[in-house]
Amino acid sequence: MSWTREQRNVTIAAYLGWTLDAFDFFLMVFVLKDIAAEFNTKIPAVALGITLTLAMRPIGALIFGRLADKYGRRPTLMINIAIYSLLEMLSGFSPNLLTLLVLRSLFGIAMGGEWGVGSALTMETVPTKARGFVSGLLQAGYPSGYLLASIVFGVAYQYVGWRGMFFIGVAPALLVLYVRAHVPESPAWKAMEKRPRPGLLKTLKQNWKLSIYAIVLMTAFNFFSHGTQDLYPTFLREQHHFDPHTVALITIVLNVGAICGGLFFGSMSEKIGRRWAIFIAALIALPVLPLWAFSSGPVALAAGAFLMQISVQGAWGVIPVHLNEISPDEIRATFPGLIYQLGNLLASVNATMQASIAIKNGNNYGLAMALVGGTVAVVIAALILFSRERRGIDMTESAQHVGAASSA
Repeated sequence: MSWTREQRNVTIAAYLGWTLDAFDFFLMVFVLKDIAAEFNTKIPAVALGITLTLAMRPIGALIFGRLADKYGRRPTLMINIAIYSLLEMLSGFSPNLLTLLVLRSLFGIAMGGEWGVGSALTMETVPTKARGFVSGLLQAGYPSGYLLASIVFGVAYQYVGWRGMFFIGVAPALLVLYVRAHVPESPAWKAMEKRPRPGLLKTLKQNWKLSIYAIVLMTAFNFFSHGTQDLYPTFLREQHHFDPHTVALITIVLNVGAICGGLFFGSMSEKIGRRWAIFIAALIALPVLPLWAFSSGPVALAAGAFLMQISVQGAWGVIPVHLNEISPDEIRATFPGLIYQLGNLLASVNATMQASIAIKNGNNYGLAMALVGGTVAVVIAALILFSRERRGIDMTESAQHVGAASSA
């Protein structure tokens, strides 16, 4: 399988785009306790910022997805990255909790746009047989961002404080220069560019069963990832009283597991199919639950976190390619991102809900995480068996047929 330089550049840009987007998102999960202390409030009130970020992501997926379907993936991706980087920096200047919550909501809109645009550009550009691996790599951007945030928290937090963490988050803006210099437009988008295409609502109406199913599936997926990640640093700090250095080390181990899981199951999906790869990955979570949520020492917790994220991000590693393959061609930049982020919206109650369950049970964050993680692992394994399998479709050829059918 031969790769062109352009295909490599697109893959690098999309991976880094999602990595740095996740990096900016996860910087906040490490400092919930500090923000609560400065603004004289409780952790669930600050965790609302995570909820709002997730809840606003569908708006970004819709706005940036429509721009990408109309004007191209490449320019939209550049604008998107610049906006989320700026909003991250501004979050560090927040004088009060309300301002921070507003800025995190706007950040959610920008964050919501990146994944759909970046994944469409990548899946439409890379060699067909490489899609499974690239899907795992692209989704590995999310734990890579978490890993990067863990390292920054462990190294820089003691010197810069919670505000400085947000200031560091402006760095992804530099990626815009790379995209501008090295990334070409998607060949599938160019095949449809000049041809009439049905609108978003008409296309969604024609595919309403697929749309509803995919939203339900992505709701379960988002509960799976956010339910096992977002309050994990708080679980380590509040329930186990570990210092920031230990928290950072365990979180690094967690994210190495996530990256391995995404790459392994993304690649496996080329051999056994998208559905079976997701089914197997999701069910690995069940035997891992006791070690992950209810052990006590840092080594045991790190091992549990590593194995849990192999499961979670293993299942997630197949999602970029699977959603792009089952997507209607004419709205590929909008559909996967919008479906993904609508699932995020429905799952956005997770952080607040888990924090409340934990506090009601004597600060038992492990119990709250296990309840969510175990339930949705079973739900995902059941739901994915009803999905379509479209491994290896030719997206450029399929896009040309859309244009021809629309103009006929």
